[in-house]
Amino acid sequence: MSDIQYFTEEGLQKLKDELDHLKSVERPKIIQQIAEARDKGDLSENAEYDAAKEAQGHLEDRINKLESLYSNARVVDTSKLDISTVRLLTKVTIKNTSNNMEMSYSIVPEAEADLKSKKISVSSPIGKGLLGKTVGEIAEIQIPNGVIKFEIVKIEAA
Repeated sequence: MSDIQYFTEEGLQKLKDELDHLKSVERPKIIQQIAEARDKGDLSENAEYDAAKEAQGHLEDRINKLESLYSNARVVDTSKLDISTVRLLTKVTIKNTSNNMEMSYSIVPEAEADLKSKKISVSSPIGKGLLGKTVGEIAEIQIPNGVIKFEIVKIEAA
C-alpha cells in the first residue's frame, strides 16, 4: 500500500493516537495473555493460547496497516484550499431538489469519513458526485433507488 493518503491535522493525529495505543497498550496486553495461556500447560489443547495468538495476528495486521497508512500520509493545509469548487477538505452545503432539504457535509479522505460527524468520503458515491461542482450547479448522484439531485448552495473550507 504505497498510495499517498491525505489527512487533516486532526485526522492524522487520530491515526497516530490509535497506532500508539495499539503498540503501547494492546500489544503488551496480548503478550501477557499469551504468556498466561502458555503457563497453563499443553499448548496443543489450549484454546486460550490459540485465541490469544489469533488476536495477536489480527493486532499485528492492524498495526502494519496503520503504519503503512501513516508513512504515506500527507497533511493538507486547508488555509490554502481553493473553495471555488467542491474538492477534498471543503465543506459543502447542498439542497435536495426534490424536498428542498439542506445538508452540510465535509468532504474528507476515506480514513476520516464519519457520517455522524457529517464527514463523507471523497470516494463515496455522493462525494464523487459533488467533486468539481460550483455553487448553483446541480449534482446528479446515482443511488440504489435511482438518481438524486443536489444543488450546491455553499462551499467553504472544512
